[in-house]
Amino acid sequence: MPSRPARPRLEDVASRAGVSTASASLVLRGRPGPGAATREAVLDAARELGYRADRTASLLARRRTQLLGVTMDVSSTFHGELLEDLQAAADDRGYDIVVSPLTRTRDERRAVESLLDFRCEALLLLGPRLPDADLAALAEEHHVVAIGRRAQAAGVDVVRAADDVGVGLAVEHLFGLGHRHIAFVDGPRGPIATLRRQGYRRALKRLGLADGTVVVDGGGDEESGARAAAALHLPQLSKEAPGRVRMPSAVVAFNDRAALGLLDRLRRDGVDVPGDVSVVGYDDSLIARLATVDLTSVSQIPQAMATAAVEAATQRLDAGRTEPVELVLEPQLVVRGTTAPRGDTTTRRGGIREP
Repeated sequence: MPSRPARPRLEDVASRAGVSTASASLVLRGRPGPGAATREAVLDAARELGYRADRTASLLARRRTQLLGVTMDVSSTFHGELLEDLQAAADDRGYDIVVSPLTRTRDERRAVESLLDFRCEALLLLGPRLPDADLAALAEEHHVVAIGRRAQAAGVDVVRAADDVGVGLAVEHLFGLGHRHIAFVDGPRGPIATLRRQGYRRALKRLGLADGTVVVDGGGDEESGARAAAALHLPQLSKEAPGRVRMPSAVVAFNDRAALGLLDRLRRDGVDVPGDVSVVGYDDSLIARLATVDLTSVSQIPQAMATAAVEAATQRLDAGRTEPVELVLEPQLVVRGTTAPRGDTTTRRGGIREP
């Protein structure tokens, strides 16, 4: 088998151009000094040899990798969309992204360790599940940005949407449509679900509906949403008319995946959405936007979140900022066809409702 040709080196370019290695290096890095004739000779030689600068060696020589490490849940469509925005924001600032996934067999600690093995200069953790104490310990030695989750951990930068406000927008939207029995499908145990649940309770209290609070055990996937739908079919006593059996006329789900499972189970059971029950998700995922799903959902503004997270990391790395920051973004409600006035079977397609 023929051997693979050796990769051209800087010395080869300099030799072909008839200049010193130092001059060739200056030209290829775009630095001032060499004259026009030298620049032309070096660039011609580089093209002829197919020379490509060894970025890794260059960065290591400067003790920099220009790498931002990202952990993400591979089952989360929101994380997938956010990752694309993170890559774009990193590109704009001359950084690259290394992704370490969380799966059924690979937890967050292992994902973080892999990123550190790659010598990532900052860690961008999407919806981190680690306790605050662990995040603070990690931040003692590394730059850490927690994205999408409230964290009270020393030294950790936080970029998130106001989850309680987002759920409040959903509840207020349903209240405005005439719904007075609004249930909440809870998420998996953790700070994100806690904040969204608090937003639901506070919104009901603010609207004078606190006595009608219904929180159903759920989770973050379609199966948990389907289980919640089954639970909502169980008889519940109406506070407005004691003795009468009634199920909620509207449901807010922890996220879009749970909402999808809820929708599927309700429709399989012959429940009309939104005629009998209105449903709101959270994340405004790509699936929610499909015409066949048309799910009303709360958007966390992922592009703005990604830009702010990368900016927080690069401020640490390039500007030397040491004090942690917390940036809380205002979510937006996107109204689609799974919500309607109580008793109205007409679905309507809408747009973003400003908070």
